[in-house]
Amino acid sequence: MANAFKFTHAIVCRLPDSFQKNASATSGFNLSLAKEQHAAYVSTLRRLGLDVIELPPDEALPDCVFVEDTAVVVNGTALITRPGLPSRQKESIIMKAIIQKELGLPTVEISDQKATIDGGDVLFTGKEFFVGISERTNLGGARAVAAAFPEYPCTPVKISGALHLKNLVTMAGPDIICASKTKDSEEVLKRMEREATFQYQILRVPDRDAANCLFINGTLIHRTSDEFNESTKVFNELACETLELDISEIAKIQTALTCCSILIRKPKHIKSL
Repeated sequence: MANAFKFTHAIVCRLPDSFQKNASATSGFNLSLAKEQHAAYVSTLRRLGLDVIELPPDEALPDCVFVEDTAVVVNGTALITRPGLPSRQKESIIMKAIIQKELGLPTVEISDQKATIDGGDVLFTGKEFFVGISERTNLGGARAVAAAFPEYPCTPVKISGALHLKNLVTMAGPDIICASKTKDSEEVLKRMEREATFQYQILRVPDRDAANCLFINGTLIHRTSDEFNESTKVFNELACETLELDISEIAKIQTALTCCSILIRKPKHIKSL
């Protein structure tokens, strides 16, 4: 198994009651069910062997559950992001303190005050970075990723039709990019393939939202067959272990599997403080 997909820790944050504000335009949203699904998500991470740091909900920050956007952690270094929504930038400040205090990892901050970047726009393949240029992430943000991790190629990729790059493509295993058979996903995949420094296997699923999956310690976590039956059939053909996870209620708020955790492989020489 490639080390890039072997993790020791995860950071998550429970849903605040104020998350309901995000769902104000969503008919029939069930906050209690969303919280139950998030708890099952956290339990799944623990079952896969991760030491999970579970942060309490912050009612002043309705989006705090989407921790992925606040930091990019690779090879024991954490880039603290500057989210595209100014109202979310406090989340990154909090995450910096958590990463330093709980994990003792070195952190890198973005010097360009005009740069914005959400972690959901950063795809690390284990060999290089792709950074989605979106409504939330600009070229300055992509340059910040390149500066923080100079040992890896970093390619900005313009996206459309999605909030983040990882709504369209994710990693389904070492050297396997998962994409959907939709126009937006195929277009961004073509841009990535033109610029990539490595040739990847492409796993195509029929359902757009099914393309967001998590590969953790040899197991692929994907959305359920009740939601995306045809995509589940594709996942089940893979050689690795697969696991269905229901986040259907949380997903009503433009949420994907990757959004709710920061996955970390902590170097053995770094001790928690």
